[in-house]
Amino acid sequence: MSSRAADENSRPTSISRSLIHRTAVFARMIKFSHTVFALPFALTAVVLASREHIITWEAVLWILLAMAGARSAAMGFNRIVDAEYDRRNPRTASREIPRGAVTRRQAAVFVAASSALLVFAAYRLNGLCFVLSPLALAIVFFYSFTKRFTSLSHLFLGLALSVAPLGAWIAVAGEWSWPAFGLGVAVLAWVAGFDIIYACQDIEFDRREGLFSVPAALGIGAALWISRSLHAASFLILMGIGLVFGLGTIYYAGVFVVGTVLVYEQSLVRANDLSKVNLAFFNMNGFISMLYLAVTTVDVWLSF
Repeated sequence: MSSRAADENSRPTSISRSLIHRTAVFARMIKFSHTVFALPFALTAVVLASREHIITWEAVLWILLAMAGARSAAMGFNRIVDAEYDRRNPRTASREIPRGAVTRRQAAVFVAASSALLVFAAYRLNGLCFVLSPLALAIVFFYSFTKRFTSLSHLFLGLALSVAPLGAWIAVAGEWSWPAFGLGVAVLAWVAGFDIIYACQDIEFDRREGLFSVPAALGIGAALWISRSLHAASFLILMGIGLVFGLGTIYYAGVFVVGTVLVYEQSLVRANDLSKVNLAFFNMNGFISMLYLAVTTVDVWLSF
């Protein structure tokens, strides 16, 4: 075989490897693995809505694509907006934009494409989802600016993720629901609670840079108590959701386990020991969201 033929045969392989590599880079940039936080709650809303509405696989597909678009747009936008802060923070200096693996222009194109995916998926779901899709983008984009002017930025992150179950419900039912809003509030409190824990790592950097957070404003000890209060509120709301939807023993047993895991998560972090923050942040919260989806699904399935 001639060298030219060999080059032509190897070219598709090289292109494939390059595409896989670029996909992996963007997946790392948006912390794709953290999708496990909000997505299960969106699917939980779908499960709860299925008690009164017919669910099609096509609808589930468009909900998943809408979720992927919204989260990818939000994370990509955050990486663009915070690029200079990330570059100066030793903990985040190795992120893709600061180290040059992704340019701001490339990230902007990625955000635009992800936003378009959300809007198109919302259009395919129903008219109300389509009309509300720009509002959803505005909420998730706005969060990225909040650390510049308010210590309540953790609540804004919770608000951004609470859009997931609310949006999923509207996608299925085509209308607003106060019980689904309750699930959104539970997500808000849960996310704000663990984000406060995560922010404890950056307390000195935030103070030096003039950024706002509960730990920077009140200190780690007080911040952890606020985090515990938010997680307690989330637990109580999840219990209340069981009453509103008329769920059974399996649901309540699962929520009790969720509460136990939240207590354990809080026990991993102390004002004088932040060494287990990442364990508390990712492992525990990923388990909580998946467990909640599982027990709700089983409970609803057995009630049919």
